[in-house]
Amino acid sequence: MRGIVYTGSGVEVTDELDVGLPGPTEVRVAMAAAGVCHSDLSVINGTIPWKAPSVLGHEGAGVVEAVGSEVRSVRPGDHVVLATLASCGTCRACSTGHPTWCVRTLGNVSQPFTYRGEPASNFAATSVFAESTIVKEVQAVKIADDVPFTSACLIGCGVLTGVGAVLNRARVRPGETAAVFGVGGVGLNVVQGLRLAGASRIVAVDTQPAKEELARRFGATDFVDASSTDPVAAVRAVVPHDPSRPSGGLGWTGGVTWSFDCVGHPSVLRTALDVLDWGGTALAIGIPPQGTEVAVDVNALAYVDRGLLGCRYGSARPHHDIPLMVDLYQSGQLLLDELVSETRPLEGFRDIVAGMEAGQLARGVLTF
Repeated sequence: MRGIVYTGSGVEVTDELDVGLPGPTEVRVAMAAAGVCHSDLSVINGTIPWKAPSVLGHEGAGVVEAVGSEVRSVRPGDHVVLATLASCGTCRACSTGHPTWCVRTLGNVSQPFTYRGEPASNFAATSVFAESTIVKEVQAVKIADDVPFTSACLIGCGVLTGVGAVLNRARVRPGETAAVFGVGGVGLNVVQGLRLAGASRIVAVDTQPAKEELARRFGATDFVDASSTDPVAAVRAVVPHDPSRPSGGLGWTGGVTWSFDCVGHPSVLRTALDVLDWGGTALAIGIPPQGTEVAVDVNALAYVDRGLLGCRYGSARPHHDIPLMVDLYQSGQLLLDELVSETRPLEGFRDIVAGMEAGQLARGVLTF
């Protein structure tokens, strides 16, 4: 079986993989398409420490091959999107509709594969960079057969993370304003989530000016080239202080209601805080190396009611949100096909990585 394996010293496209049979509550899926996300690259470069050998990939869609004896929600032949949340379904977090808070979704590593005859681990409970993978039943969400796999696969991470951050975590209301820092795969989905939510000004911020056209296509009303201008001043120029409101002499006036750091760098998160208006909130979405800290004047939060929120996986409820994303796509409200910049077979993985590092791709997709 073919797949992409993290070996500890690098990554290898191999045909020396094998996968077992599903357990009673598991599903084996023949992968059809898999998006390449920066989290996969973070394993390779050491930003995310991970056990080797392991099969990478966590953003995929395919066809159910086999199911365990206790599985009831899907059956062989069903088309599915895979979610990374291997939630337990019974704890307080799960039973109150917050599966991203389920502690059993962290450190959930199993070894459904063998690589050159030795056990190999999964990644993010999914491992979609293989011709077949095994996941828990709760992770396989059935979709309509007419949704292209190359588009559907992106729902499993980038779309849920970006759109979910807006709709589930921030709960942006019509007329509010926002700045989005980093308009790659996740950032573009934050942008279109804001469009769906009815935000009045959506300012996309990136260091690569070539991304402006795509950002506007997904819903950005404005674009700031952070490589050539001060992004704080530029965002405040787009959304200035309302002269009918007193400033209080503090200087923290103007700016956006919401900001989203989709990069995962402390300086970007600090900037995301600095562009907020009174009562504004920044969301940390991008994942930096462990131990990363950001410094902020607490008075710039407490005096003016600003906030900072973390957001894991778009605070997603996969069995609610994935069908919703499919419905929005089929009605023309959610752009999925437009996210796919390039498709390659597994052997083209390094080409997609090169395109990502050059900032040329919204999303690269591997096909099987």
